[in-house]
Amino acid sequence: QVQFVESGGGLVQPGGSLRLSCAASGSAFSTYYMSWVRRAPGKGLEWVAGIWRDGSRQYYTDSVKGRFTISRDNAKNTLYLQMNNLKSDDTATYYCAPVGRSGYKEYEYWGQGTQVTVSS
Repeated sequence: QVQFVESGGGLVQPGGSLRLSCAASGSAFSTYYMSWVRRAPGKGLEWVAGIWRDGSRQYYTDSVKGRFTISRDNAKNTLYLQMNNLKSDDTATYYCAPVGRSGYKEYEYWGQGTQVTVSS
């Protein structure tokens, strides 16, 4: 079974930046549409961003447009999320998964995620 390991989270002040990484096991990473999904404290899962298999198209939820950039390096089996101008509302555990904007609701194989805390 394919596995994903998220990293790069941490504590950052409002307005700061972080770059998250998602390392995938196996040889089929380049065939997957990939997304970042997050869970804020006391809230449910929220789809954040998605990217086509070849990286040619990217999609974002409205609250992060202009601040976050999703990208991928298929040669390295790695997905990225560059987060700039972070806000307190971005505080959450961030997960990567081979799911779409709505398909994450049926997904069952979440990894450990990486914690992002935005606080002064």
